[in-house]
Amino acid sequence: MHLLASQIAAATGGTLHGPDVEAVSASIDSRTIAPGQLFVPIVAARDGHDFIPVAVAAGASVYLTDRAPDPAVTATAVRVADTAIALADIGRAVRASLPPRVVGVTGSVGKTSTKDLLAGALATTYRTAASEKSFNNELGLPLTLLGAPDDTEAVVLEMGARGVGHIALLCDIASPTVGVITRVEAVHLEMFGTLDDIATAKGELVESLPADGVAVLNADHPVVRGMRDRTRARVLTYGVADDADVRATDIVLDAQLRASFTLHSPWGSTPVALQARGEHQVPNALAAAAAACGLGVPIEALPGGLNDAALSGLRMEMSTTAGGVTVINDAYNANPTSMIAGLSSLARIDARRRFAVLGTMAELGEDGPAAHRDVARAAADLGVTVIAVDEPAYGDVIHVSDVAGAVDALGDLAPGDAVLVKGSRVAQLERVAEALA
Repeated sequence: MHLLASQIAAATGGTLHGPDVEAVSASIDSRTIAPGQLFVPIVAARDGHDFIPVAVAAGASVYLTDRAPDPAVTATAVRVADTAIALADIGRAVRASLPPRVVGVTGSVGKTSTKDLLAGALATTYRTAASEKSFNNELGLPLTLLGAPDDTEAVVLEMGARGVGHIALLCDIASPTVGVITRVEAVHLEMFGTLDDIATAKGELVESLPADGVAVLNADHPVVRGMRDRTRARVLTYGVADDADVRATDIVLDAQLRASFTLHSPWGSTPVALQARGEHQVPNALAAAAAACGLGVPIEALPGGLNDAALSGLRMEMSTTAGGVTVINDAYNANPTSMIAGLSSLARIDARRRFAVLGTMAELGEDGPAAHRDVARAAADLGVTVIAVDEPAYGDVIHVSDVAGAVDALGDLAPGDAVLVKGSRVAQLERVAEALA
């Protein structure tokens, strides 16, 4: 979005210092500044104000500040009381200028893939912007809004939460008209406390929707299905349940773990083939289809949009090494539900031997040790050999301390072997997949 510095000042209640120049999109990282951007210095572990000169030298045309502007910095400044709050205020202002097709996507698992698939489906009909990377919090969401092109017709916003009230805040900024909730699972319990707290937080999305909006709910998940009582919006359900509004039948996985199925909906039926890997991507595709059709995308456009969707990295990326070993790089993140899904996908591969290099599942609180043991047992039941990297809670498996140890423990892999690599982001286990490649 193109914004004048005076518009930024008006949105934030700030004071303009310097010429009324234009800014195009925004960044909170001085290392990624593009010419003409707004730089928003955030005060966290490091004070972003220290990097204002760097950002301006890189081309920032306007910057926010919560202190007197440095006269030695030759760029327009907008002085505000709090830069993080000001960023949210600018996001609200930008949202007010957008068409009503703004979708929020949340859930304990599957929200990023659902966001990607929905963006692909909407792009068949509308000029669509969507969250990048993990831009799903009070900083990333307004940055996504500011990064939307001026001619945007639809926006898909991933919404994360680390406590009750977080998603309500994001909805206050974004004013979504469609809300998608995937699942409620025992993840981030260290932050939330209980599963009920997670359900309360996720449901804030559908509570925020207008009466003429659409709530897209997982019919296969009782907690999410029950959220229909928390919204005044029209409800569309999805899943494999017979009474789901949008459902899948005849699900088949090919040798590359890509699902094909028949999609049934109030708008008709159509065959769908996904590039996204794993049977667990089917409900994500159904959620995307329900939201897209609810916004007017014709059903005949869905197969192409879902198939061509640009998928985020480190999620079920499948490759074959020069030595004929299949590697599934699903190292972006991990929780008990996604671990079981990854292991189940690995078990579907026609392989000589199956290995899983697993890192910690972070932020599970007191349930963490039991959850890790459960994953190890599930792997054993599936005939998968587990190599645990710096995580003793997996119990009676092969334990190593680092990436080099994991590669050594895999030993002499041979053609026909298959390896899954998965762990929470803190483990950075994509390094194992890179080493194998």
